[in-house]
Amino acid sequence: MSGFGCTPSLIPAPVVSGVVLIPNDGWFPDIDATALRAARRIRDVVTPERLALAVTGAIITVGNQLAAWQVAHLLAGHPNLAAVPSPKLGDTSRLVLLYTRAIGAYAKAELVETYRDTDLTAQGQRDADAVEPSIVDLRRDGIHAVRDMLGRARVRAELI
Repeated sequence: MSGFGCTPSLIPAPVVSGVVLIPNDGWFPDIDATALRAARRIRDVVTPERLALAVTGAIITVGNQLAAWQVAHLLAGHPNLAAVPSPKLGDTSRLVLLYTRAIGAYAKAELVETYRDTDLTAQGQRDADAVEPSIVDLRRDGIHAVRDMLGRARVRAELI
């Protein structure tokens, strides 16, 4: 077994009762792209295919950050993320919620960033520059969710 357990499939995501599921590695949960789109306010101009690619990229990014942590829990006998002991919010494990939050943040950051890849007018460039802090904020949210899963403190230091 390798330390890289995140190998999402590039086959089209299955649609079950209007819910588009992005398959994960079997240990981490599949991602409901329909719920992610609604929670992150991703507009319909983003095609389902592009959303699926962004989610797949986020799954890889987060999976790489959690690879060693995942292996430790697999060796401890936890068959999936939901089985790792953690407080629950409602019926859902806090760890599953944090994982979903990290995926959503990284996926939206990628979408915001890549939708700037078209030719822009001067006004469009100014608008794109105004979006930049939101990309940084989204990535920060993803990092915070992963650090919360790992039980690590959040530290931000800037050089002056």
